Amino acid sequence: MNFNNNKAIYEQMADRLCDEIIAENYKADDRIPSVREYSVMLEVNTNTAVKAYELLARDAIIYNKRGLGYFVSPNARTQILTQRKNEFMNEMLPEVFRQMKLLQIDIKDIEKMWNETHTS
Repeated sequence: MNFNNNKAIYEQMADRLCDEIIAENYKADDRIPSVREYSVMLEVNTNTAVKAYELLARDAIIYNKRGLGYFVSPNARTQILTQRKNEFMNEMLPEVFRQMKLLQIDIKDIEKMWNETHTS
């Protein structure tokens, strides 16, 4: 996995696991890779993976069954989608609109590009 400097590595790992839940690679009550498996897969320190899992457990995205591992919470996908949509609408979109205005990009240009990339 290629990490960037905008976020802590454990947060990026948590985001990746959330992406996999959204994509339904892991569904409600599915077992996810162990902390050790995930750290090996992403080539990071096990302690970093532990922090990612703790973050997701704290947010009720995953839960631990003692002795069996971590599992996806029943409403995790909906919770992640709701949170990310809110972040997009309230944090990212205003900046996109600001840039569009500065660069004189019309919503029709965006719609055209959207249609071109989503019809092929």
